[in-house]
Amino acid sequence: MNLEWRWDFSWEVLPRLLSATINTLIAAGVGYAIAVVIGISLAMLQRTKSPSLRRAVRECVEFVRSTPLILQIFFIFYVGPQFGIQLSPWTSGMLAIGLHYAAYLSEVFRAGIDAVPRGQWEACRALNLSMRDTYCRIVIPQALIPTVPGMGNYLVGILKDTPMLSVIGVAEIMQTATAIGSENYRYLEPFTLVGLIFLLISLPTAALVRLFEIRLRQGLGM
Repeated sequence: MNLEWRWDFSWEVLPRLLSATINTLIAAGVGYAIAVVIGISLAMLQRTKSPSLRRAVRECVEFVRSTPLILQIFFIFYVGPQFGIQLSPWTSGMLAIGLHYAAYLSEVFRAGIDAVPRGQWEACRALNLSMRDTYCRIVIPQALIPTVPGMGNYLVGILKDTPMLSVIGVAEIMQTATAIGSENYRYLEPFTLVGLIFLLISLPTAALVRLFEIRLRQGLGM
């Protein structure tokens, strides 16, 4: 096996990998947006006054968290059509990522909301604030601070899990690297470049999350 690094081959395949990186970022971004929206909704539903609804939502969250992401990807893409739900690989992949991480983010949001002191809720009731104003103006701004690190961790996690979409034919960076290796019988350069690209994306993302947390604390005077 030839393990000698070829710079000419690396520069040749780099544009294809960078093009696939855009697809990876789109999948991660859309999947994360879905996860945030559904995660907030699930967290709110777990605070309703209906015990049966809270229990049903809790069981759904635990079910999603307890099954592998790759199984959920397969289920949405291959099993969905049997129930009349025909989705493209791209849509299936982003939806699977969104639903999977929504279950995790819902717990992050729920913990953040629960961390708001009870006195804040009582003050809102005393001022006769509506539920919408209570959440939007008082609770959510305070709940954001403890949730930012968890949200950042799962954003990086989504970036690293996008290669799983290759199992249903999504042309993300890992599938592209595999295709390049198969075409040229060289895997050292494409897979090494993929690792470096993920590193160059993940590290700045984590730094931006930390910066956002600091700015948020300063903005709220904390």
